[in-house]
Amino acid sequence: MTSRQQGRRAVVTGLGVVAPNGVGADAFWKATRQGVSVLDRISREGCTGLPLRIAGQVQDFEPQSAIDNRFLVQTDRFTHYAMAAADLAVADAGFRPDPEDPFAVGVVTAAGSGGGEFGQRELQQLWGQGPKFVGPYQSIAWFYAASTGQISIRGGYKGPCGVVASDEAGGLDALAHAARAIERGTDAVVAGAAEAPLAPYSMVCQLGYPELSLAERAEEAYLPFTAKARGFAPAEGGAMLLLEDEQAARRRGAAVRAHLAGHGATFTGASRWAESREGLAAAIRIALDRARIAPEEIDVVFADALGVPEADRAEALALADALGPAAERVPVTAPKTGTGRAYCGAPLLDVTAAVLAMEDGVLPPTPNVTEVCHDLALVTDRARPAELRTALVLSRGLMGSNSALVLRRGERS
Repeated sequence: MTSRQQGRRAVVTGLGVVAPNGVGADAFWKATRQGVSVLDRISREGCTGLPLRIAGQVQDFEPQSAIDNRFLVQTDRFTHYAMAAADLAVADAGFRPDPEDPFAVGVVTAAGSGGGEFGQRELQQLWGQGPKFVGPYQSIAWFYAASTGQISIRGGYKGPCGVVASDEAGGLDALAHAARAIERGTDAVVAGAAEAPLAPYSMVCQLGYPELSLAERAEEAYLPFTAKARGFAPAEGGAMLLLEDEQAARRRGAAVRAHLAGHGATFTGASRWAESREGLAAAIRIALDRARIAPEEIDVVFADALGVPEADRAEALALADALGPAAERVPVTAPKTGTGRAYCGAPLLDVTAAVLAMEDGVLPPTPNVTEVCHDLALVTDRARPAELRTALVLSRGLMGSNSALVLRRGERS
């Protein structure tokens, strides 16, 4: 977050969530705070006969009630989630774009794979019936940038737009990208990520990940930082945030929910989890330096929590390396063990949870995890009250990206 214009900084004013444990920030936070686990057997059509059994599926979401049909037919499920979450974030912020200046609002999303369900359907029609039966939207609906494009078109946002492709860590990188746009003069950016990896083609592709959990039982599928860790359970969904220039937000009377204080990103290589210790520690140090805060000022860490023993050990050591003595006492949590890991959407859900945790003064628990085998102050059984001013959110990608984001509590009125 550099090249900042005088006095400009990005703040969070709106939260929009479409997650396996709830649609909307209130429902999501209620379940997260209570430590509800919604991991379950995959029930999506065409997906039940594959070795991947357990995941977090979005429930109670009707895209027809949230999105006009003309957009629905052009887009995949991952974009439906993103568009709905974007609407929720804008509404949560009470934001109305200036029709006289459409270039004041931008859109940035991250995506790991794009529209697998839409693409599979169209390719099956190509194979079974011929090219005349392939719809014209196949050319765009599968594309990982589709959510950015559709949110921009639908909202009339003509400011800086982009898509970040840095695997799971791209969720945090998208927020940093949006924050830089605001610091350079854009008034507002709709930013975030949502994924929909639970389609047959997408699931077969994921089976190539050695980090994927193939557990048969939901309560055993995703247990990071434990002796029983066996990989991660995937999930669909994600979150979109409305970021604004702080001064512009205050002028219109918006509540500042959080400050994006600092971000750092590094790269250490695909599945080289031992080396991610150094890379993640470096990303944390960069984020702290840019936020101009000391390690002891961190009040809670939302962990990446991959669920792979070597990766979990590297993360615990990275925190010790970067935070020093403060790492021994800082609470660490991983609410995603109750919902699954939604790839690029996962760190956005963590950011959302971090903002809500700071507002409520509550540390959310890590569902299903009890006996921790690493030197971490992991919040396990239940939520507990805490004075939270500063949160650190971590994310690593399967292809080797590492990202860290520091958030400061806002002052909601």
